[in-house]
Amino acid sequence: MRNASKIRNVAIIAHIDHGKTTLIDSIFRATQTERENARMEERVMDGLSLERERGITIKAKHCSVDWNDYRINIVDTPGHADFSGEVERVLSMVDSVLLLVDANEGPMPQTRYVLMRALRLGLRPIVVVNKVDRPNAMPDSALDKTFDLFIELGATEEQCEFPVLYGSGLNGWMVNDAADIPEGEKWGMRELFETIVKFVPPPKVDAEGAFLMQVSTLAWSDYLGRIACGRILRGELRRNAPLIVTHTRWTDHDQQDYEIVSQSSESCAHLFVTDGLDRKEVDEAGAGDIVWLSGPDEITLGDTVGDPSLAGTTLAPLDVEEPTVSMFFLVNTGPFAGEDGNTVTLRQIKSRLERETRVDPALRMDDIGRPDGVKVSGRGELHLGILIEEMRREGMEFCVSRPEVITRSDGASVLEPIEELVIDVPEEYQGVVIQKIASRKGELLGMENSGTGTLRLSFKIPTRGLIGYRGEFLTDTRGLGILASRFISYGPWAGEVVSRSRGSMVCMDTGVATSYSLENLQERGTLFLTPGERVYCGMIVGESAKPRDLPCNPAKRKQQTNHRSATKDATIVLDVPRKMTVESSLEWIEDDELVEITPKSVRIRKSILDPTERKRAENRANAA
Repeated sequence: MRNASKIRNVAIIAHIDHGKTTLIDSIFRATQTERENARMEERVMDGLSLERERGITIKAKHCSVDWNDYRINIVDTPGHADFSGEVERVLSMVDSVLLLVDANEGPMPQTRYVLMRALRLGLRPIVVVNKVDRPNAMPDSALDKTFDLFIELGATEEQCEFPVLYGSGLNGWMVNDAADIPEGEKWGMRELFETIVKFVPPPKVDAEGAFLMQVSTLAWSDYLGRIACGRILRGELRRNAPLIVTHTRWTDHDQQDYEIVSQSSESCAHLFVTDGLDRKEVDEAGAGDIVWLSGPDEITLGDTVGDPSLAGTTLAPLDVEEPTVSMFFLVNTGPFAGEDGNTVTLRQIKSRLERETRVDPALRMDDIGRPDGVKVSGRGELHLGILIEEMRREGMEFCVSRPEVITRSDGASVLEPIEELVIDVPEEYQGVVIQKIASRKGELLGMENSGTGTLRLSFKIPTRGLIGYRGEFLTDTRGLGILASRFISYGPWAGEVVSRSRGSMVCMDTGVATSYSLENLQERGTLFLTPGERVYCGMIVGESAKPRDLPCNPAKRKQQTNHRSATKDATIVLDVPRKMTVESSLEWIEDDELVEITPKSVRIRKSILDPTERKRAENRANAA
């Protein structure tokens, strides 16, 4: 076991795409964690295929490097607001944070959130101004805005005296002084390691007492069951040692009062520490180490795990973020069910979702008595969209409904989630953006001109107003705009939000789409499919140019006559269809529509496929 004075536990926090995972790549290269002469893969911490495809971190990752006899445990945290709960929990395991700030963008909404959490825990951050070698980099301005953010968030005098590093995580160098930014040969990561060793305190632990730790992260293994991760606060832990697991819950969060819900006697069946990128099983670990253990079946986030002699010792529960968005996960009842993947029953859907809730405390599943589905709640559209994509890649077929916000009541009025929205947009598109946000009940808070032809607009907007807007935003700004948001609080209901202004093209027959029919339909809206794709009655094949739904038959064939043109079909010119992904479909659909998810296809359909039954349901709703 390593002496706790030689251990440094640090998390890397930042807004999305500010370079956390890329910086860790350079740290590994500098410490030669990979085998000599081996080619190191980019973004080694993004192990999930979804993370690599999307270029984002979804789950917090643990790794460790050795430098000059010091063990530096590093946690790469998600940068997207939907996964901010991962950041909150990870910070309880570390003694400092590296706050990455883009030298061009400066602090962004998620920067504020993660910094606020770190400051509240009393951590002293190290500020890293990243990407200073970019053409539009303004490191001094980014640092000034970061310092202002520290003051605004109520940082102490000691926290405001933070060390600063400038560098490029992509090119693998860091320096202490902006004047030393190299133009030719890069300097490497030595000054980063020196700063971590000097300014990050060793873990404040008791090496001599009885074993004690708190669960900060959960993982799942089909072979070992639930795996709990945390930092050992006291004593040492050995494999097969007896444990007592105590589950607590808040009774009065404001007064910091909590109670014991349950206690159970368990044992540590397997014990792991992080070595480089991998978990390595060990026989023992000491105070200050971040460990993974399996054995207890019902262990949950925030549980106190200790030696049996500490049966009365408990730690305060961790804060678990509440969901803000929900949707229904339903059995696929479409006519093509089972053709692309595995047709799943409601029991199988429940089983898969229960497995996910074991390791993701921000996810909720509620069985409200529907015979065909369950209600699932999460932190946002992306949070639920990632879960849907994972289930899809496992071969499952199912349907999901339109996301809707979760409201609260203060006794007198309805409250809904409110988000802070920051948009970077070229000046020529500011008018349409402000107009669209205003129509979605957004309130303009501020406008900042960078002097480079780009404006930064700040808004306060209901979460409802953002559902379905991201794709429209990219169209309005020709793909040049950047949109970022984060949940800030619950506020009064803002009234009706008009989302989609156009109707759906609803298929009235089952068959195969033909070029002849699609040529006529594309003049009446935007198509979602190409010739040769199978369609069924009730399936949505495009967006109508008018507000009302448009019944159509994309499988209609040209009537055969004895007068033919050999080149007639070859001269049909079709527009490129709009390909709908899982996220874009969830943003687009209305309340009476569903997204049908299969391993090979993403289809949009009406909830009630039969047009007669659909009309009757609409009449009943209007009468009510």
